[in-house]
Amino acid sequence: MSGEYGIHTIDTGFQRPQFDAAYLLVERGRAAFIDCGTALAVPRMLAALGEAGLAPQDVDWLILTHVHLDHAGGAGALMQALPNARLLVHPRGAPHMIDPTRLVAGATAVYGEEEIARSYGPVLPVAEERIVIAEDGATIPLAGRELLAIDTPGHARHHLCVWDARSESWFTGDTFGLSYRELDGPAGPFIIPTSSPVQFEPEAMQASIERLLARVPCAMYLTHYGRVDAPGALGRALIEQIAAMVALARGCDGRPDRHRCLVAALTALYLERAHAQGVALDDAGVVHVLAMDIELNAQGLASWLDRPRR
Repeated sequence: MSGEYGIHTIDTGFQRPQFDAAYLLVERGRAAFIDCGTALAVPRMLAALGEAGLAPQDVDWLILTHVHLDHAGGAGALMQALPNARLLVHPRGAPHMIDPTRLVAGATAVYGEEEIARSYGPVLPVAEERIVIAEDGATIPLAGRELLAIDTPGHARHHLCVWDARSESWFTGDTFGLSYRELDGPAGPFIIPTSSPVQFEPEAMQASIERLLARVPCAMYLTHYGRVDAPGALGRALIEQIAAMVALARGCDGRPDRHRCLVAALTALYLERAHAQGVALDDAGVVHVLAMDIELNAQGLASWLDRPRR
């Protein structure tokens, strides 16, 4: 955790250290969480609150960037511990918070029942009267510190990002890609887009990234993982990679071994970028860190290719 601008980074403990972050914003004795990880992360969220000198009743908001379970799976359990909080969510995400049945079914189809039970814990509903819908441009008051939520499709159609004028930074969920600290190099952070299933839309993702960059932010706070600086250069890298991912997906389409082709092509793309970025890990180390994301990105590209045919 750190406390600059009252922003505290919380490692939710999902999958491995420094893989999945949530954030605590503190302003004049009031607090907001941005994303929350899984139900298994609730003790960590409450511990972070205590470390900041606050109690559960001091939390005004739980803000979800989107409702994928690594970001929002613990929302129902956490809200039970926060008596005064309201949950802010994209209009498309709200029904899944009220009744998470389809959300869990979709994740189970991707990961399997055993993994859902092991890594996510129970996914509880949130009472409808505690939910606030965040239309594009919604403002969120936090003890005089105004936050802004904007619609940022591309990774998911139920995705929003949160602008904090105090720090001149965005909380980006998965819209601004993935950047793991093990892959930082002498040229700065290494970053890749996330096209995980099932709503990847490359043009929308590129437009969302451009919209984030238009405010000339000082930093981005990613769920995977932590704060990154120099967002202008990173945003350009993401936009270039999205175009490259679309090209390689089309090159693999129609092949009987399409999934294997996608995994191999994505691996080659990211290793090429890692070499250019001066990442210290060898190729095996880079692939080990990115293995889950390469698999999910391949699945997401396949979903995108197949969508017009359905």
